[in-house]
Amino acid sequence: MTASLIGFAAVLILILVRVPIAFAMGFVGMVGFMLESNFRASISMVARLIIDTSQDYGLSVVPLFILMGLFVNKGGISRELYAASNAFLGHLRGGLAMATIVACGGFAAISGSSLATAATMAKVAMPEMRRFGYSDELSTASIAAGGTLGILIPPSVILVIYGLLTETSIGKLFVAGIVPGMLGILLYLCAVRFTVWRTPEAGPAGPRVSMRGRLAALREVWAVVLLFFLVIGGLYGLFDVPPLNLNFSPTEAAGMGAMGAFLIALARRRLSLKDTLEVLLETSITAASLFAVLIGAWIFSNFVNVAGLPAALSDLITAYDLRPWQVMAVILVIYILLGCVFESLSMLLLTVPIFFPLVTSLGYDPIWFGIIVVVVTEISLITPPVGLNVFVLKGVVGDVTTGTIFRGVTPFWVVDIIRLALLLAVPALALYLPGQM
Repeated sequence: MTASLIGFAAVLILILVRVPIAFAMGFVGMVGFMLESNFRASISMVARLIIDTSQDYGLSVVPLFILMGLFVNKGGISRELYAASNAFLGHLRGGLAMATIVACGGFAAISGSSLATAATMAKVAMPEMRRFGYSDELSTASIAAGGTLGILIPPSVILVIYGLLTETSIGKLFVAGIVPGMLGILLYLCAVRFTVWRTPEAGPAGPRVSMRGRLAALREVWAVVLLFFLVIGGLYGLFDVPPLNLNFSPTEAAGMGAMGAFLIALARRRLSLKDTLEVLLETSITAASLFAVLIGAWIFSNFVNVAGLPAALSDLITAYDLRPWQVMAVILVIYILLGCVFESLSMLLLTVPIFFPLVTSLGYDPIWFGIIVVVVTEISLITPPVGLNVFVLKGVVGDVTTGTIFRGVTPFWVVDIIRLALLLAVPALALYLPGQM
């Protein structure tokens, strides 16, 4: 156990001095494994992991979902989503902020990335909210918080990585994220209502749109509905009926989604040859970075297992006679504290190899734990001092301080804690839909 803790501390130190997380975990894992066994075994383990990762068909789901999200960005779908949400909610006090959150939820359902959701919706929603006199605190907070939905509402790259790390069904993880994602949208809307109740001038009401205008706006979001139905419907078996008899694997669903997003962007004449090449290049760079991080995480995970940390933690729990809920409470506190310092992917890759064996040994469902981890990761995206979504938004908007955004995001952070408590108290919120598959 001591060797594992020293290794964990070494990784944290390397990350803090700005060594890329892939190299930090890979180097510490390789050296630690060598000290626990021998040089030949360590090199053999690293080589095997690199080869196995490069040949793993299941990992192709990662670049395909990234490709889908980038084609969605090029297709200009975000503006239609915002216009449709605004048509139904814009006339309410705080309605533009509420429309932003709903649009973020819709965009998250087809992009799978929190950072992409926050950056894209900032360009679409921020000018409108400023035009109607919304406070910078509410405007930026609604975008930053709404953007966090990108890693929970399926398809989600973070859920894919969790599934790969733990060998949990990616399809079931996606379906499990639907209800908590919808709950997140509802609670964020409540946070907006609370903000404008406390400070009415923060979010003045906009003009009411006629029913004809609302229906016209709804017709523009057919692409979102189609892509979501194609990906999630295929995973859930909705096409497994005669004469189709189609039941998608996660990789097949990702491929269909990427092709669908490409055809939609092409049909809208938003995609030139140059744009297509840029999308393919960005997909390759992003996927390669993620694969490097995954290899580093697996190397570090092997070292942790050989060093006996999961077994030592189980023995510690037995010695102190801790109940499962007490262990889970400690784990969540650790996640929230780490979220104040590390960005979401680093936190996930560092902790899941350690906590997952422990949590499953206590009888917790791996799918439920995956959703809990992602919800806590969402909280970390808007938690100071790091709050990655906040800094992405600051980079896009430019003239708003991070302090302003963090102040505005406080009610959203509070409702995230409420959602986490609900998922802990009622696991069926995450497990009911996967149980029907």
